Amino acid sequence: MQGILYEEPSVWLFLLVTCIMGGWAAWMTGRACARTWRPIPILVFYMLLLGIAVRFIHFALFGGTMLTLHYYVVDTIVLIVIGTLGYRYTRTKQMVRQYHWLYEKVSPFSWKERTRA
Repeated sequence: MQGILYEEPSVWLFLLVTCIMGGWAAWMTGRACARTWRPIPILVFYMLLLGIAVRFIHFALFGGTMLTLHYYVVDTIVLIVIGTLGYRYTRTKQMVRQYHWLYEKVSPFSWKERTRA
């Protein structure tokens, strides 16, 4: 996997910087977008910017390359996935809490219309 998903000598650096640090920021950004009723394309735009910040951390702290399209795309895809999970989790809680007479929770990431009995 080294060379495909990450350029560092250890997978732990990729997990620390991209998945934990960047993932936390992506989750919080997804949560903020959901709480302010912004659409998904805005979240994707924010994740593109966050991908640049994550590449900078790889570059500044661990000697990675800053301007590599391949690793930028890998990092950004990971961030988009985590950010979208945070968005859906928060949006599900919003819809079920604010419109409890219309929707019920199906999973942590989805809701459905309440059946009329």
